[in-house]
Amino acid sequence: MRSISSLALAGTLITAATGVATAATCEARSAATLTPVIELYTSEGCSSCPPADRWLSTLKPLAAQGKAVVQAFHVGYWDYIGWVDRFASPAYTTRQRAIAAINRQNSIYTPQLVRNGQDWHDYERATAAGGPARASIHLARSAPDAFEATVTPSDGVNGWGAYWTVTENGHSSKVKAGENAGELLQHDFVVRQYVPAGDYRGPSRLTLRTVAGDPAHPRQVNLVVFEPATGRTLQSLSLQCSG
Repeated sequence: MRSISSLALAGTLITAATGVATAATCEARSAATLTPVIELYTSEGCSSCPPADRWLSTLKPLAAQGKAVVQAFHVGYWDYIGWVDRFASPAYTTRQRAIAAINRQNSIYTPQLVRNGQDWHDYERATAAGGPARASIHLARSAPDAFEATVTPSDGVNGWGAYWTVTENGHSSKVKAGENAGELLQHDFVVRQYVPAGDYRGPSRLTLRTVAGDPAHPRQVNLVVFEPATGRTLQSLSLQCSG
């Protein structure tokens, strides 16, 4: 799929990192090493996106082991071709434009792979282990629809930002128009909720209230902590709870 000019670039049970989320507590702590954050900007109206979507689905075992935080941000700027992507949100396009600004790109495009806040083209090395983390995260469910995180930045980190996502697996769409007409598309790690959490200095506690989901689609709650000036990930953590 061709690029689109950026007119306004802008700013259950799972072993997760060092902790095991149990049905009773559903909590996890981040590892000492950086957990890479993989973002795919994709669209059901983009004929070159399905192979990238299929690649993203192969990361499920890695994500289940807490070795990557994986997110598929669907964008809607190809809807005019004839098919409206029901998973798209203008907020996801805004985020993609902000990443383009940080990376000094003049355009945004699909499919775009982003690793730790940086435009990335080497799919084979996208999930390579990172170096030492520059923040630690403790994430826990505090209510059926609420989560709390304690973030502690490492020495030398003067300020940090964060965002939450809720992602779901096991979605599919029978596309009836546009470039992918007639295709049955399968989607995992679909971002269903994206919540920027602001900027901070020093240790802080963050909270998230989740929207209702469909039990048929397993979901993960993800927290990404990053350096505001560069967008680079300081640490990330994913949590999946049963019930």
